[in-house]
Amino acid sequence: MRKVYTRVIQIAGNVITVSASGVANGELAEVYSQRGTSLAQVIRIQSDRVALQVFAGARGIATNDEVRFLGHEMRVSFSADLLGRVFDGSGVPRDRGPALSGNWTEIGGPSVNPAKRIIPRHMVRTGIPMIDVFNTLVESQKLPIFSVAGEPYNELLARIAMQAEVDVIVFGGMGLKYDDYLYFRDTFDTQGALVRCVMFVHTAADPVVECLLVPDMCLAVAEKFALEGKRVLALLTDMTNFADAMKEIAITMEQVPSNRGYPGDLYSKLAARYEKAVDFDGAGSITILAVTTMPGDDVTHPVPDNTGYITEGQFYLRNGRIEPFGSLSRLKQQVNGKTRDDHRTIMNTMIQLYAACRETQEKQAMGFQMSAWDTKLLKYGGLFEQRMMTLSVNIPLERALDECWNILAECFEKSEVSIKAGMLDEYWPEKSRPAGGSAA
Repeated sequence: MRKVYTRVIQIAGNVITVSASGVANGELAEVYSQRGTSLAQVIRIQSDRVALQVFAGARGIATNDEVRFLGHEMRVSFSADLLGRVFDGSGVPRDRGPALSGNWTEIGGPSVNPAKRIIPRHMVRTGIPMIDVFNTLVESQKLPIFSVAGEPYNELLARIAMQAEVDVIVFGGMGLKYDDYLYFRDTFDTQGALVRCVMFVHTAADPVVECLLVPDMCLAVAEKFALEGKRVLALLTDMTNFADAMKEIAITMEQVPSNRGYPGDLYSKLAARYEKAVDFDGAGSITILAVTTMPGDDVTHPVPDNTGYITEGQFYLRNGRIEPFGSLSRLKQQVNGKTRDDHRTIMNTMIQLYAACRETQEKQAMGFQMSAWDTKLLKYGGLFEQRMMTLSVNIPLERALDECWNILAECFEKSEVSIKAGMLDEYWPEKSRPAGGSAA
């Protein structure tokens, strides 16, 4: 039996302080008060003064209430029974199903030894052309989706969860509005994705400390599935809410703030989660795709700024589309040369022509006279945005590549696209509409 302490020295917000010994940082405790039993976690130790964050808040806790330390950190029960289930940030079921026990796995462990990793070599197909064709997602990659409030990033994550060619989806929601939580749950359920999905959801109304536990819960479960040989995709939204929860607790603990009030170890905290992405030698893999909202569309905000140094590229979501400029997958060259021999060529050609179209749009806005080539570029840009960039487009990679050739053939002559003759002979559509035409 662990020792029970019956004197609370201080209560500040949702943090209580007791005098105790033999306690570890991150250890869980139970607080017994008139309102019942509350779970708490050690967040700071100074000599014999132990500060605990009470999950359900410190309201109703008195200075003579009992505190019993449990001797272990937060952990999650792992088994195949997790699939199809929904939990909160502390692992308590949200779906009214039975609580799971046994085969406990501690969360927040170290990242995988590099000697156990292999070089990324497999593509994760999503059915979204702007990802599959132009910024291919690779197994074991860690990629953020940079966005602003109001963009359909949750809808994008839901689509990826339903369409990604992986074995298991581990979804982590942080600071979600209740409507967003219901959207994810109902969408996964109606579209048949819930049977291969585990959800850990923290809503805006839940205790802030649970927000910090969600990524660790997700990644601990993902790692166990990956060790069983599963291809796991971890979807996290929103990492800015996770960082804000860290800031809130740091302020409560009166820590010296860093840039814009965030704690000085923000980079390390983010990296500890993102570095869980791995392709195991002889087992499965973990791929991480995480939404990071940018307040004021400011990429220099501490959260996206630090994230960019950790991850292997990023997707920019603007105006309801994944932008081709700024979006980047640094590992795409590991796989897009193995898909189809025209993949790299068509990717480079399409982006080059779309960049020329953007310049032409600027000329048009300034009132310059349009040439025949400018007219072709404007038509091309309209078709590219409609058939490739719109997030409602849902086609496999091979069809997307064929559609790229169709767009080129509708807008240009063979001699105008700067592609090798041998590849043009193999892939150029035989029947196409005449080149030219008005802007789309």
